[in-house]
Amino acid sequence: MVRIASKQPRKQRKARYNAAHHERGSLLHASLSKELREKYSQRSVRVIKGDTVKIVRGDHSGTSGSVDFVITKKSQIVVDGVSVKKADGTEVPRPIDPSNVIVTELNLEDKRREQKLGGE
Repeated sequence: MVRIASKQPRKQRKARYNAAHHERGSLLHASLSKELREKYSQRSVRVIKGDTVKIVRGDHSGTSGSVDFVITKKSQIVVDGVSVKKADGTEVPRPIDPSNVIVTELNLEDKRREQKLGGE
């Protein structure tokens, strides 16, 4: 996690915006579902493309879908099926903060990730 010493919101935001590349991964963590918590003995995990998540906060709460891509620079994720209408009627994907989702299914194609999680 990015260590933020200040209590001032402006400095906290600045620390997030100016975080180094290797620190941005900690800003992309999301909580695991209860079943996955028991299985992997972990509370949260970094979200990657292919994970299935359920949105629990905001306008799209209750929606489930797979992660289409991760915007590392903005520390946000784009979930399949979550979009907003523009004024001209076109649909555009709606980026979501990873803290507002719960991971319900993990993408375990990467063997290193599977090894790191442990599991059964």
